[in-house]
Amino acid sequence: MNEKVIMAGFGGQGVMAIGKVLAYGGMIDDKEVSWCPSYGPEMRGGTANCAVMVSDTPIGSPLITDNATSAIIMNLPSLAKFENDVVSGGKIFVNSSLIDAKVQRTDVEVYYIPANDIAQELGNAKTANMVMLGAYLKATETLSMDTTLKAFLKVFGENKKKFLPLNESALRAGGEKIK
Repeated sequence: MNEKVIMAGFGGQGVMAIGKVLAYGGMIDDKEVSWCPSYGPEMRGGTANCAVMVSDTPIGSPLITDNATSAIIMNLPSLAKFENDVVSGGKIFVNSSLIDAKVQRTDVEVYYIPANDIAQELGNAKTANMVMLGAYLKATETLSMDTTLKAFLKVFGENKKKFLPLNESALRAGGEKIK
């Protein structure tokens, strides 16, 4: 395994959070991992992205330039910025609730996930990030559901355990959108 994932959106969408969950899950599964955040000084509402690698072999550099195996895209500016950074044959997950545009490339697999709509149906708009992570995990099988839930608790702590059922529902709902 050598997953190189770009996760991008604006501050407040939980991009960094799902990156941490993926990286921590990789550690739980005894993989080599890196998590490299990047965000503007304005934080909430500004641009935010992170690069996560999960690999069976040591990682030489945490930077992903134009060789991402997947991208999780939460807003339109991020699609414009990162669409071409995914390798041919890679996967792009687009939050179609907020992005009307289509991926222009034909050499990648594209999944349009109405993450915000699904999160609203679940009763909490803040779970849109977990919907997108669930779609990614179903399509790539990078982590199991059990590992992902363990990682959620490690990242957010025991005091957030009460949100685990909701987030598990969001992960599963995202996974169900993958055909």
